[in-house]
Amino acid sequence: MFQFATKTMRQKNKPITIDGIDKKILRKLMADARTPILEIGRHVGISGAAIHQRLKKLEKSGLISASRCIINPRILGYTTLAFVGIHLDKSMRSPEAVKLLKRIPEIIECHYTTGNFSIFTKVLCKNNEHLMHLLNDSILSISGVTSTETFISLDQQIDRQIKI
Repeated sequence: MFQFATKTMRQKNKPITIDGIDKKILRKLMADARTPILEIGRHVGISGAAIHQRLKKLEKSGLISASRCIINPRILGYTTLAFVGIHLDKSMRSPEAVKLLKRIPEIIECHYTTGNFSIFTKVLCKNNEHLMHLLNDSILSISGVTSTETFISLDQQIDRQIKI
């Protein structure tokens, strides 16, 4: 499955205004990013060239950043999805900790957050034992990490992008 991704929140892009045609184009691509431009044009009622121009404008604005292939991790044996809150001894250690967390392939998201944790991550592991080793051998061994709190996802109920 392919999916259009928007720029991350770190980007300081100005909000843009999109019209009804842009919304129809985006909805079609969000449903299936492999939809041919000519098919989108027929659906929207304008030429393929006009669709192409609008897509370039949306890419330039930063609203659309890329299309990507989504892998089903369960097919590769990754059945444990968890969220790990990480406590650091000093907040100034965050950049170095994130640099080291980036080296851990099981970490698929990493966020600076407000609240109880300095850093909040999303991790994919093959099983609970794999998760335990990841926590003990990789995350807790990072200098400045004092403790973690782990939440195992039992089942994902909602998976969607922002409504256009």
